Amino acid sequence: MSVNELAQKLGDACYGLLAINFLWGLYCCVLIWRRVGQLRFKNEEVETAFVDDVSDLVKQKNWDEAINTCDYDYRAVPRLTLVMLTNRDLDLSLLRQLVTSKLQREILTDIERRLSWIVTVIKSGPLLGLFGTVLGMMAAFGRIGTGEKVQPSQIADEISVALICTAMGLATAIPLGYVLSTLNNRFRDLQEAMNGSLTRLLDVISKNSSSSRR
Repeated sequence: MSVNELAQKLGDACYGLLAINFLWGLYCCVLIWRRVGQLRFKNEEVETAFVDDVSDLVKQKNWDEAINTCDYDYRAVPRLTLVMLTNRDLDLSLLRQLVTSKLQREILTDIERRLSWIVTVIKSGPLLGLFGTVLGMMAAFGRIGTGEKVQPSQIADEISVALICTAMGLATAIPLGYVLSTLNNRFRDLQEAMNGSLTRLLDVISKNSSSSRR
């Protein structure tokens, strides 16, 4: 196989790589969108109502009912509140450290990893497109270099096909860039809402569990 033929085959393979790259990025976007939707409350009013209910139960020392309120609720704040309730006898610093560790390991890490994959897809799209274009140009001009009589229209067609790779790479990066920005904002809103609710609940649980120990 000559270098020109190899370049032609690798250039054609870039179409498949670009498609896989785009589909993987799109898949990660869908997963993050669904995951954040599963972790967050429907709106701020619902989250505030949940925090108020649990806080009232804690102040009444009704620990079992507070735990039942959070149990089998897989949203982020109820899950972490359950951790605080079941470990309420720990010192405040240890309890805060435990919640922070659970938050990072079980909730944030997976989303951050998916976001990093989307960034990689966005960066790789134009590079793969450029790689395919260069290979296509090599194959086209390599044919001219063989000394064969080649029609200009044929070379123009091959070059235009090669440039499709660049267009595909940009078509991957541009829309996914906007989607990534939207997902980052959605993820940031989730983090801010969690921080406020968890700080309030941690304070209430810590005060009431320490007073019950005394």
